[in-house]
Amino acid sequence: MTPPRIDLHTHSRASDGTDSPRGVLEAAAAAGLDVVALTDHDTTAGWAEAAEAVAVTRVALVRGTEISTRVRTEGGSISVHLLSYLHAPDDEVLRAECDRTRTDRLSRARRMTDLLAEDFPVTWDDVVAQTGDGATVGRPHLADALVAAGVVGSRDEAFATVLHPGARYYVPHYAPDTVDAVRAVLGAGGVPVMAHPGAGARGRTVSEATIADLAAAGLAGLEVDHRDHDAETRDRLRGLTAELGLLATGSSDYHGTGKLNRIGENTTAPEALAQIEERGRLDVIRP
Repeated sequence: MTPPRIDLHTHSRASDGTDSPRGVLEAAAAAGLDVVALTDHDTTAGWAEAAEAVAVTRVALVRGTEISTRVRTEGGSISVHLLSYLHAPDDEVLRAECDRTRTDRLSRARRMTDLLAEDFPVTWDDVVAQTGDGATVGRPHLADALVAAGVVGSRDEAFATVLHPGARYYVPHYAPDTVDAVRAVLGAGGVPVMAHPGAGARGRTVSEATIADLAAAGLAGLEVDHRDHDAETRDRLRGLTAELGLLATGSSDYHGTGKLNRIGENTTAPEALAQIEERGRLDVIRP
């Protein structure tokens, strides 16, 4: 019997993907997936629409969120994305943190747009035009506005040139401490897994000692199999999960046409999903 194909990291127009939540499940079905997680940035806004699509697409849904956090070090803060699976969406603590992050993302996007407008033909209306209803506004939407204006050819080019943290147009945004976020996810009945922990091309990554500290605080797993991890990094992270007793997951980090990532290009073992469902407060929604 062929094991189920499971992708635990995707994005819709509720944040910075280009597909609707239903469209994510349709893409998952077309790719031959059996289970997909919708993990939009700092929001659960796409959950209801995605859930309605389960019966039609015959793809099971893991409800999740990708939470923006930061680890503070002597050399400065390091951005860490934390995937939260199957948490209660109405938990006051976790929802307040996500709301605060989204609000600050919005003001940060406005500030970055003002800086970009000094040199490029981009306005706030142009950025808003790139977002979905209720979307968490972020740098990808600024990138899409730059592409639409003909300034760059793709999101990747925008991030490599004018939107990276070293650029003069970059503005940081609020994000909770990663340990605090792990505890908030656990308090909401969720299962916290660190997204793409070895993606050095995105910026500084946290040390194995920091990951051990997060595991002691309740981190449940690491996203091992990811496009941004080479074979050596995957082997190292897989060894670390075994050493620390963490789950190892794999996923696409699909954003529709917003990134090159193909839905289902990396997958998670059924045994890992079973442990996530066992620990989470919510159930996987199955056809």
